[in-house]
Amino acid sequence: MSPRQFDPASLAPVSRPVAVSRFGAHGAAPDRREVAEETPVALVHDGSTTAVMMATPADLEDFALGFSLTEGIVAEPSEIDSLEVVETELGIEVRMWLARPRAQMLASRRRHLAGPTGCGLCGIDSLGEAMRAAPKVADGQRISPDEIGAALEALPGLQTLGAATRAVHAAAWWARAGGFTCLREDVGRHNALDKLVGALGASGTPRPDGALFLTSRISVEMVQKAAVLGAQVLVAVSAPTALAIRVAEQAEITLVGVARRDGFEVFTRPDRIG
Repeated sequence: MSPRQFDPASLAPVSRPVAVSRFGAHGAAPDRREVAEETPVALVHDGSTTAVMMATPADLEDFALGFSLTEGIVAEPSEIDSLEVVETELGIEVRMWLARPRAQMLASRRRHLAGPTGCGLCGIDSLGEAMRAAPKVADGQRISPDEIGAALEALPGLQTLGAATRAVHAAAWWARAGGFTCLREDVGRHNALDKLVGALGASGTPRPDGALFLTSRISVEMVQKAAVLGAQVLVAVSAPTALAIRVAEQAEITLVGVARRDGFEVFTRPDRIG
């Protein structure tokens, strides 16, 4: 991906203060609270919009790269030739241009998905895409209950936007040697994970033994994205859906849910815990 000049400070703020009436034991009192911003973000590949997400206007290069990776639009960061973040009156566009082989594959995919009805991602092909098989992750990773507990204890202190607004999700990579090495936040749980995937992909450095931590529930999409990341262990504070468990089994991911500092539940591959 070619380097470019972009100043994130030029975008809208990620949060802003608002006036509230706070009610408590002694009645109501005027106060102020920090609230999270959400902005329409269009992810544009080769001149055509692939998706529009409501997202926190931060780390958008990571978001675009991570989405492109987890959705199979590219397999490597180098397959994005250039990337530009453009703020418009209606929102933000992240415009990406793909290297030639990938560009041809995407064009063919779009022609196929358009189908006879011209409805884009509607119909059977989109159902097949939604239920695509997750890649199997590697093996050999282990993490102890004490390490999971220590990571959960450290995580809230790293969630700066979450602490300020109480309204965003976080996705973070924990390494056995060094603790959390990367964290991203967003109003959307999928967006936060895509931002993390993009940040790790853009770094170009191998990921050490570690685990993926989420502050959200575990849906099937989160497991699919975790599998693309290659996470052998996924830890989340909430519970998984039944489909997420089945996909985690297929991908051979260790799925840890309802995770608190004093305990958690393991839904798949418990042999990596200990």
